[in-house]
Amino acid sequence: MNGDHVARARAAYGDSAAAFAESVGVTISPDFEAPIDQAVLATFADLARPASGRTLDAGCGTGRVARYLADRLLDVVAVDVAPGMIRTARAAHPDMEFHVAELTDLPFRAGSLAAVAYWYSIITTPPDALVDVWNELDRALATGGVVAVAFQCGAGDRAERPQAYGTTTDLTLYRHDPDHVRSGLAAIGLDIHTFVQRRPWFEHEHTDQAFLIASKS
Repeated sequence: MNGDHVARARAAYGDSAAAFAESVGVTISPDFEAPIDQAVLATFADLARPASGRTLDAGCGTGRVARYLADRLLDVVAVDVAPGMIRTARAAHPDMEFHVAELTDLPFRAGSLAAVAYWYSIITTPPDALVDVWNELDRALATGGVVAVAFQCGAGDRAERPQAYGTTTDLTLYRHDPDHVRSGLAAIGLDIHTFVQRRPWFEHEHTDQAFLIASKS
């Protein structure tokens, strides 16, 4: 699947990669991850570490989460839809492996991934298109695999970003309903054992933030 939302995300994030790295950085930071966010990432890393196989940072941007996970002794690979982001991530983390790929078309064998993190990478996917993302996750994730998802909460409502991130591309972001995300993951057989929803912590946040960890039995 390569809908309009994919093309827009590729253009907006690709053209803004350098500016994004300058403003947000290339590593996890207390300026953008609240204590509970970092606790979720740490828990995900602890759960993923014993698994046999690679950990994927799906929608990696500048490689912030990929770096965090690799520093915790995980075998990490990362993908992003925007070639510009991948170039930036490779320059920032030359010891790591990055590929251009869509969330609905991952370049990995069936059942080959031990863990997958979607750290705010589903926010450009419309709610009714998440099923395609989850079906591809189901294909690529091994039995016993672990998944972490972070996203902005809402009722599936849209947030328009004209000329997003200083580019000429208009981007639509989606504030997903936590129940919709949970039901989508449950539909592919994932057991959701951790769910956290917090109020806005930073000035740039305007909605609640949601985090979940699930496993494939």
